Amino acid sequence: MKKTLTDIDVNGKRVLLRVDFNVPLSTDLKIVDDNRIIEALPTIEYLVSHNAKVILCSHLGRPDGNVNPKMSLRPVEARLSKLLQKPIMFIEDVKDTECTKALDKLGNGEIALLENIRFYKEEEENDAEFAKLLASLADVYVFDAFATAHRKHASTYAVAKLLPNA
Repeated sequence: MKKTLTDIDVNGKRVLLRVDFNVPLSTDLKIVDDNRIIEALPTIEYLVSHNAKVILCSHLGRPDGNVNPKMSLRPVEARLSKLLQKPIMFIEDVKDTECTKALDKLGNGEIALLENIRFYKEEEENDAEFAKLLASLADVYVFDAFATAHRKHASTYAVAKLLPNA
C-alpha cells in the first residue's frame, strides 16, 4: 500500500520531494507558464507547515547530462520564492561536499532546491550510486512529479527504493 503525506511524520525530517518543474522558458530565460510550479505548491506548503526540511528535486529540459545555463532551475527558484513569499536555498551541485554542509543548515519549514537533476548523466541512467547520493540527503522521499512517473531515473525510481516514502 502506498502511503500519502498524512501517513508519515515529517516533523524535523529532511524530505526529498521530487517535483516536475519542467516549465517552458523564453529565450531570455523567463518562465512562460508556471502551472507546474503552482501545482506543486500544496505539497510543498503541507511539508513546510508540518516542519519538514524540504529538498526539492526536478529536471528542466534535456541537457543530456551536461550543465547548461539555459536549463538552470534558477528562474524556478526565483518564481517559487515569490509564490511562497520565503527564501529558497539553491544548491548548485549535489555532488559537491558543500551541498551536504548547506543542507545541514536547512531549518524546519525551510526549502532548498537542487539544480537541474538532469545535469548529471547518472540521473537518466538510473545509476545506483547517484541514487544513494540523493537518498543520503534526506530521511523521507515524496514523489509529486506524476508526469515523470514512467521514467526509470535515479530521482524517480531508484531513490524511492532507498528511503521511506509517500
